[in-house]
Amino acid sequence: MTSMAQIAAFGGVVLLGAMSPGPDFAVVVRRSAVSGRTHGMAAAAGIAVGVFAWVVAAATGVAALLAASAVAFTVVKVVGAAYLLYLGIRSLHAAWRGGGALKLDVPDPGGRGSWAAFTEGLLTNVLNPKAALFFVALVPQFLGSGVSVMALSGVALAGTIAWFLVVANVVSTLRKVFARPAVRRTVDGVTGAALIGLGVKLATSTRP
Repeated sequence: MTSMAQIAAFGGVVLLGAMSPGPDFAVVVRRSAVSGRTHGMAAAAGIAVGVFAWVVAAATGVAALLAASAVAFTVVKVVGAAYLLYLGIRSLHAAWRGGGALKLDVPDPGGRGSWAAFTEGLLTNVLNPKAALFFVALVPQFLGSGVSVMALSGVALAGTIAWFLVVANVVSTLRKVFARPAVRRTVDGVTGAALIGLGVKLATSTRP
């Protein structure tokens, strides 16, 4: 397999991983629905940077150390699960509170800005030890034969952000629908329940 073919194959696998439903997807959908396109895209960018970091970490052996160390894995797992539970509880609280009609000319109802959305996406990805295991298993298979770490990291970054930008733009296009209080409460409630479920699943997971 040529270098370009290896890079393309790696990008395809990473893209399929990004498309799988999970906390990253839930965060981008909620941010895009509630705060709009800009914040959804910022969350997407944060997730993509997290993926970039995991590829580099896997290639340099840092992620392998995390995967091999029971203590390190547990610490990241607990912190990541706690963060997902925090996001889920916050979403459920927003659903319970209602919040009235969304004013579409206000970019962020929470007043926290795009940087907060970016950080939310980044932390959601980076604090998921399952991502470490995924890339530890994947990256070594594509290194060598002229394929550089930066090439793999770059294609992972590009593929991930491309997918989540599509999600952010599609959801934000329907934002007038999400502006309805009943729809917003449903989105917040479903997203909150999903994030809490994912947090519990992560907290109870074990290393393979």
